[in-house]
Amino acid sequence: MQTLYRNPRDRCLRGFILVAGAIVLAALTSAITTLAHAETAEAKGLAIAVETDKRDLGWGDAKAKLVMLLKNSQGQSAKRQMRMRLLEGKGDGDKSMIVFDWPKDIDGTALLTWSHKSGDDDQWLFLPALRRVKRISSSNKSGSFVGSEFSYEDLSSQEIEKYKYKWLRDEACGKQQCFVINRYPVDKRSGYTRQETWIDKTEYRIQKIDYYDRKNSKLKTLTFTDYKQYLGKYWRAHLLTMVNHQTGKSTALQWTEYKFRTGLGDGDFRRNALRRAR
Repeated sequence: MQTLYRNPRDRCLRGFILVAGAIVLAALTSAITTLAHAETAEAKGLAIAVETDKRDLGWGDAKAKLVMLLKNSQGQSAKRQMRMRLLEGKGDGDKSMIVFDWPKDIDGTALLTWSHKSGDDDQWLFLPALRRVKRISSSNKSGSFVGSEFSYEDLSSQEIEKYKYKWLRDEACGKQQCFVINRYPVDKRSGYTRQETWIDKTEYRIQKIDYYDRKNSKLKTLTFTDYKQYLGKYWRAHLLTMVNHQTGKSTALQWTEYKFRTGLGDGDFRRNALRRAR
C-alpha cells in the first residue's frame, strides 16, 4: 500500500494546516454572515414590503359597505354604518372616501383622503350639521377618527415611500408562517415611532400590526381576519379589529359587499364630492 506521508512530521504538518484552515474558514464565514445580516435586514424588510405592494397592483377602483363597532373599557358598544369608495393611484397614492349613513346624528359625515407617496397626505372632513368642509391638519393626523381607535393616519393608504423598513424575524402566526418587519414612519409628525408588522409568506397579506407610540410603548394592535379573494388575485380582509392597550377600548370594522372596477374616477374624489356624498 502506498504511503501518503513520508514521515510522521509531514502528517502532523498536514493535519495542522487542515485544522488551521478550517478555523480560519469558520471565522470568515461567521464574519461574512454577521456582516451580511447587518447590511441586509433593512433591504430584506423593504423587499418584503415591495412584494406585498406589487401583489396588490391593478385593482383599479372599489366600493364596499362597512359596519363600525366601538367598545369602551366597560364593554359598552355603539354601532355605525358607512360606505367606502377607493381609487387606485396612478403615479401617486390612492384616494378614498368614507361616508356615514347611520346613526342619524352623523349621517352624511364624510372623510376624503388623498394619499401621497411623499409629503403630507390631504384629508378633508365634511360635517353636514355645519355644512362645511374641514381640512385635517397634518399635525392632527394622530387624532381619533370620529371617536374610534383608528386615527386619520391609519385611514391613509400605506404607501411604501412613507416608511423605512427592517426585517426582524420569521415566525408562526396562527396556522401560517409570517415575516415580521418593522415599519418606521418617515414623517416626524406621525403618531408612531414604529409599526411591527406580520405578513404571511404565502400570499403576502398583512395579518397583524402592533403600533408603538412616540414613547415607543405599545399603543394599539390591528388584526386582519376573514380574508377573501377578488378577481382571482386581490385579497381583502373582511374584519379589521383595532385594540387600544392603553385605554382598553376597541374598534372593529366589518367589510361587506366589495365591488371592484365600478367605473369610479378622479371626479368622484374631489372636495365638492363630499357635499353630495350623502
